[in-house]
Amino acid sequence: MLDIKFVARNAEDVAANCERRHMPADVESLVKTYRERNVAIERMEAVRRQMNDNARSMKGPMPQDERQVLIQRGRDLKAEVADLDRRANELKAALDTGVRALPNMTHPDVPAGKTDDDHVELSRWGTPRDFGAEGFEALDHVQLGEQLDLIDFESGASVAGQKFYFLRNEAVVLDLALQRFAIDTLMRHGFTPVVTPDLARPAILEGIGFNPRGAESQVYTIDGHDLCLVGTAEIPIGGMLADKRLDPDVLPLKFAGISHCFRTEAGAAGRHSRGLYRVHQFTKVEMFIFCHDQAGEDERMFSETCHDELLAIEEELMQAMEIPYRVIDVCAGDLGAPAYRKFDIEAWMPGRGAYGEVTSASNCTDYQARRLGIRARPTDGGKKARFVHTLNGTAIAISRTLISLLENHQQADGSIRIPEALVPYVGAEQIGPR
Repeated sequence: MLDIKFVARNAEDVAANCERRHMPADVESLVKTYRERNVAIERMEAVRRQMNDNARSMKGPMPQDERQVLIQRGRDLKAEVADLDRRANELKAALDTGVRALPNMTHPDVPAGKTDDDHVELSRWGTPRDFGAEGFEALDHVQLGEQLDLIDFESGASVAGQKFYFLRNEAVVLDLALQRFAIDTLMRHGFTPVVTPDLARPAILEGIGFNPRGAESQVYTIDGHDLCLVGTAEIPIGGMLADKRLDPDVLPLKFAGISHCFRTEAGAAGRHSRGLYRVHQFTKVEMFIFCHDQAGEDERMFSETCHDELLAIEEELMQAMEIPYRVIDVCAGDLGAPAYRKFDIEAWMPGRGAYGEVTSASNCTDYQARRLGIRARPTDGGKKARFVHTLNGTAIAISRTLISLLENHQQADGSIRIPEALVPYVGAEQIGPR
């Protein structure tokens, strides 16, 4: 969340940012509440000083009638302090709710707009195959999965409902291979691997910026328990350091988390949501970084440099898997509240004849850390601990990566070629033909 002092000093900019992100908020009313609370606190402190003066004036001998007046005065002041304290707490609760509803500020280079058409393409890599020129018609991953006995949607639906599935045969090996391939790559880049809990408390989800309750929630909650199924390893990794004070010398802290991911909303039906693209459960390897809030030698924030690093790693993984892709600078209206800036990688998916999102990398600055209470002493010698910056990025989301691998590397004989970088992990150069 934003610092309320920052909001009060920059009310117009904060309001404009909310409009830019299509998340309207009554910033003026929020600032008014903040100032009312300050007045209540100042008045409460003044009354407490009067109480102390009144108590001191009762020391020593005095006529009984004068003492009774002072005693009553003390009671009146005590009651006034209680009223002011109650009022200050009510205003603080309203303030906390209002501030938590505000989105993060936005990087000045983020494109305006709120739809996919408003995203800005930054780069492309690779050339989509012309299957017609190779003499055969490309199948989508659902058809390939059926022919090669790799994906069983029918059994998944009978066991758990629509948009659940079983992976079978070489798809299981490929799932595990992708996890190990991603972890090995991230460890070379200095990331510490972790396997996270698949459950987290609602307070952790709220701290990260997910809404665990309400009609718009995409989170599964566990009936009778104060727990939710996580939608990404970002949630438990971010919560891992909640309320901690970090030594600045340990930053940046970089984690590579493996988790199952659960989403209640699988999206609308249609060709673009077909098969594995939108499902209720999948496995993902997620990158997460805690870093300083200050600027580096290039005068950019450390977190912006880390953001570039996350994107570079995502591109390294995609190129190793030989999947054509493009990089997108996500528009302001589609960022999500915690993100200061977000880059998506969209892989070419022959089955849809279009690019589809497979990774995201977000710089959340101190938005999540402020909600979770994660601080570190500054590197400039200051004594006051400051909120760290947090970043997250998809290394590999297994379900959508399987789409890209199966569809892009299918062969005329019905087999799937395994990219060279994955062969040591899969133990084979191809899947099929049957």
